Amino acid sequence: MRGKTKKATFNLHTDVLAALDEIMARGLVPSKNALVEQALLKELKELQRQTRQRLWQEGAKDALLLKDVEDVKNAFQIADAETAQRIG
Repeated sequence: MRGKTKKATFNLHTDVLAALDEIMARGLVPSKNALVEQALLKELKELQRQTRQRLWQEGAKDALLLKDVEDVKNAFQIADAETAQRIG
């Protein structure tokens, strides 16, 4: 995701800005921009994870999807058993 950057302006609560200044003063991050970007990337990743989780939960209730999964499982049952014998 590294590449071009573009300036963006956001309004943050003063206590958040004060905490950001404190972190900077302690030298814990290379820059405010780096910390904000890191935090946003972490949050975006979590939102994507939650979306995938929700979709899996919806899929677990979908009769057609469950039938497809069962069909695939049955289609590979013999091949899986042969592979298991070779491994074990």
